[in-house]
Amino acid sequence: MAAAVSPIANLKLLNHRNYEYWSFRVKVYLLAEDVWDLVEATTEPPKPEDGEVAFKAWRKNNAKALLAIQTSCGDDTYPIIEGITEAKAAWYTLAEKLKPSDSEEGHNNNDDESDVKYAPLYDSLKRGDWNAAKEFIDRHEEALTHRGSSSGGTALHEAIERKQLRIVEELLKMMTEQDLEIQDDNGCTAFFYALQKGMAPIVAKMVKKNKSLVTMRFTFGNTTPVLVAYTLGHWEIARFLYSLTPIHVLTEDSSGRDGAQLITQCLFPTNKLDIGWDLLQKCPKLAFTENYVPDSSPLYTLAGSRFAFSSGVSFRFWQRWIYNNIHVQQPQPAPINSDVCVNFEELEDDKRNPRDLISSVMCFFQGVVKNLLKLLGIHDLHEMRLHHDRILQILQLMCDVATRRNLDSKQTAFVRKAIFRAVERGQVEFIKEMCKANPRIPLMMGDESYKSIFHYAVECRQEKVFSLIYGLSEYDRNHILKRADKFNNTILHAAGSLSAHLNHIKGAALQMQRELQWFKEVERILQPQQLEVRNKTEQITARELFTKNHKKLVKEGEESMKGTATSCTVVGALIVTIMFAVAFTVPGGNNQDTGFPIFLRKKFFRVFLISDSISLFSSTTSVMIFLGILTSRYAEDDFLWSLPTKMLLGLFTLFLSIAAMMVAFSSTLFIMLEGESWISIPIILLASVPISSFVWMQFPLFLDIFMSTYGRGIFDKKCRAWE
Repeated sequence: MAAAVSPIANLKLLNHRNYEYWSFRVKVYLLAEDVWDLVEATTEPPKPEDGEVAFKAWRKNNAKALLAIQTSCGDDTYPIIEGITEAKAAWYTLAEKLKPSDSEEGHNNNDDESDVKYAPLYDSLKRGDWNAAKEFIDRHEEALTHRGSSSGGTALHEAIERKQLRIVEELLKMMTEQDLEIQDDNGCTAFFYALQKGMAPIVAKMVKKNKSLVTMRFTFGNTTPVLVAYTLGHWEIARFLYSLTPIHVLTEDSSGRDGAQLITQCLFPTNKLDIGWDLLQKCPKLAFTENYVPDSSPLYTLAGSRFAFSSGVSFRFWQRWIYNNIHVQQPQPAPINSDVCVNFEELEDDKRNPRDLISSVMCFFQGVVKNLLKLLGIHDLHEMRLHHDRILQILQLMCDVATRRNLDSKQTAFVRKAIFRAVERGQVEFIKEMCKANPRIPLMMGDESYKSIFHYAVECRQEKVFSLIYGLSEYDRNHILKRADKFNNTILHAAGSLSAHLNHIKGAALQMQRELQWFKEVERILQPQQLEVRNKTEQITARELFTKNHKKLVKEGEESMKGTATSCTVVGALIVTIMFAVAFTVPGGNNQDTGFPIFLRKKFFRVFLISDSISLFSSTTSVMIFLGILTSRYAEDDFLWSLPTKMLLGLFTLFLSIAAMMVAFSSTLFIMLEGESWISIPIILLASVPISSFVWMQFPLFLDIFMSTYGRGIFDKKCRAWE
């Protein structure tokens, strides 16, 4: 049986025009629920000390009445009573804010009659019938400004909402400048709806009729039209509005938040940089101004953008080669000015004009070349390189401002936050540019705990940022390495903490190896006396801290290694059994007189013997290696070289034994089915499936272990950050 729906759920929500209707209906509901006395009470509500029973009864009725009032409020009226906990206070607050004056009461009482009167107008707008709409407007001139649509807007609101372009254009001809500023119940003008729908020609015509629209802030969010257009992704409209918006609207009004937010939108995630570049040139300090995201600025956003720099992109080797050999001639974004503002009326006319034959042919071939480059991935790499170079230009401008201008304490805090954000994300290009602008940043910059950027880089396990320490002079490097935070934690203590940035490494064993590599590298460059420094919180050395924090990871690494070794031991033992038996049951059998194999002189038989021997010996070796892993001691330092090396050798010999076993099987088929290649060849192809599957599943693990153990290492000691 369906649950009964409360009458309050079917009530028309409260807005700025229907208070009388709403209050009457809600009052009736509260009377029916026997809680209206609580709203109109003249005495103070009971308190807990007045009696528990009376207080609980009042609290229950108050919650019931307050819930009814809150539920029946619309999105634009609920903020009026948000935070109020008493139904009586909420009721009278709404009455004070929304109850119409005596002069307005007569108008509201006639709302229903008005809706009936103007219904033909809105019906014609829904149908797109301009003739009927014009006929009605000619008979009722006030219909142009009447707020009677579903959202409380004018006929222009309704026509834009339904994208009736011809009707919108005709209405604009008949309306005055002031008519375009009429807002609906949500506080939105028709201009906002045109922006929201991306109706470029309509936006241009409305701005031409009323130029103040470009500076009129919308009620919600208190934002400017250019910011709304950019946020919604209407780039050409945003460029048009930006060219007409006075600079002080973006840089001075709202403490410059609009300008900072606009630059932020340009940087991420839209990657349309021209407006942001021009705005930064006109007001550079906007780079450190708080935008509409609390405690955030354009510089902070750029520092945290994952794909703003090449260091945040994972390239394959051939992609890296192409990327490095792409030369961008004009990396600097073109500035916005009055010469490049968008004239939407001309733009629409150009779209209607057909191209000539030569232009059409050229566009066709350009499209073919572009699609071919996209297919090869070159086009995307070119766009990426262009974007990264332009971002570097913007970053250089920001860095110059950060070091050459006087910043207040809040702006300086934003610069510090941005630098540490870049360290956390591994944005080495950001750190390099900052240090080029101010070489003293590595020595001077610290967080609230007095950690340097290199301490934080070790904590976040950002090897590219930490490798910049090798580009410092020996004096500066020693100064940073001797530095401790306010709890006397050295940079080696930072290496001894368990990193939260290990998710990109597969397997607990490799994670433990990477942690050891970090600790050993930092330990190697410190002075001996610094290794025994104890912190203030726990009074332990860095090595003791490392052991304490990595106990669980050591256990997980042990289980991971043993699990892999156990599985591989079973496979290796099975291969040993098979290949040992095959060695004494050779294909074709033995000669009764001599005891030698019948096919001894055939080349494929020799291949069989050699591959069988290789498979037997390599599988036996792999079993012994994996048994060695199972019986290993699993100390911390064993994860650095010993255990990974054993796992590499075990996987390699196991793969070799599987491959040799398949060769022995294939050579046997050639011997037994000589001349019947139509049978042997497909079977041999099927025999390659186990090899392929093993390579597909286990080779990535083999490669990860090899690169992590014997690769060039995670630290680039040749890095020169400040060149």
